[in-house]
Amino acid sequence: MGNKLWEKKYSVNADVEKYTIGKDAEMDMYIAKYDVIGSMAHATMLESVGLLDKEDLEQILSGLRDIHARIEAGDFKIDPGVEDVHSQVELMLGECGKKLHSGRSRNDQVLVDLKLFIRAKLEETVHAVKLLFDTLVSQSERYKNVLMPGYTHLQIAMPSSFGLWFGAYAESLADDMQLLLSAYKVANRNPLGSAAGYGNSFPLNRSMTTELLGFDGLNYNVVYAQMGRGKTERIVSQALASVAGTISKLSFDCCMFNSQNFGFIKLAPQYTTGSSIMPHKKNPDVFELTRAKCNRMQAIPNDILLITNNLPSGYFRDLQIIKECFLPMFDELCSVLQMVKDMMEKIEVNEHILDNPMYDAIFSVEEVNRLTLNGTPFREAYKKVGIDIDEGRFKADKTVRHTHEGSIGNLCNDKIAAYMDSILAQFPFERVREAEQKLLACGASK
Repeated sequence: MGNKLWEKKYSVNADVEKYTIGKDAEMDMYIAKYDVIGSMAHATMLESVGLLDKEDLEQILSGLRDIHARIEAGDFKIDPGVEDVHSQVELMLGECGKKLHSGRSRNDQVLVDLKLFIRAKLEETVHAVKLLFDTLVSQSERYKNVLMPGYTHLQIAMPSSFGLWFGAYAESLADDMQLLLSAYKVANRNPLGSAAGYGNSFPLNRSMTTELLGFDGLNYNVVYAQMGRGKTERIVSQALASVAGTISKLSFDCCMFNSQNFGFIKLAPQYTTGSSIMPHKKNPDVFELTRAKCNRMQAIPNDILLITNNLPSGYFRDLQIIKECFLPMFDELCSVLQMVKDMMEKIEVNEHILDNPMYDAIFSVEEVNRLTLNGTPFREAYKKVGIDIDEGRFKADKTVRHTHEGSIGNLCNDKIAAYMDSILAQFPFERVREAEQKLLACGASK
């Protein structure tokens, strides 16, 4: 017989075992320390309702703290023949570990592990987004008076500025942060105690584990708690994909604006690569790879949707596969955010783009508006300026007088920063960290 929590008098065919376990051991390393934290809260609750005695609790908590320390030190692994992280932790606890599983299933155990993992990784992601946001706002202020052409249909359209360009992506990240906050709120609800999805006859205190783990509240309905598997990952991945979408668009702009045909920006040499045959090349490979990575991340919510979309209520093994695309997503996105922040800090801006007369036509709207302000009906002013352009008589006045909120002369970066700060203030990171640290420090006093 092997080391499987469910194994009885027979052994599974080796090929079936390999097929069903798949990459689970590898993926479970992402959630190992959260399995320990969730187990500490569960054990503390079991003792409070009489399902563990005090001595058992002390042994279990001591063992779990040791396992957590090994995980943090990189000295933890899932042994060959052990099915998953839940089995490994329980086996490492010895005899007292056999009492730990009362009142829970691996179904709600992995649910709480995933939610604790998501909370921690969302905190890392939020901090990485904020660092890039701050860089973009800083660059927006630095270059707010440097004009550049704006485009529609990839045709020169109207005057824009680097202040607007940098600031646009900053505000996009603020909206992305709103989605991250919503995803965090969905994830920060406690499924522990729902067992296999139908509750338990033991007198569990689910409110207690909710408080011990720092959750905002319960997933009350035990069937819905199980239905949250897959749904939570999809919602969270959609928020991460929204950030990736912002970065993908920024990357495309940077690749295009860095090309000689545009020459709007110049990337720092250390963020470009060369050609094996063309000695003049400085390729924007980093932004190209960033664009590809971000586009791949935007496909992950659809992967999760396709895995879960035709499943009825209850647990199914299909859900295991979600880990493979979902769990690595956070580290990939944080890596991208760090790299883009570094590149945007060192980007060089061309401050003389509009000296080229090919861009003179973008000031036509300014001339139409000037004539309108002087009493010419707008449609007549529009027609006159259009004819002047066609007949070569148009002379560009490159003075731009945009003063309304969010325009060239009034970027509202302070308002955008305040919007971002108002979202950040709603994340309960400190309270969550305190709850987890209390568990790890003293086994959570009741």
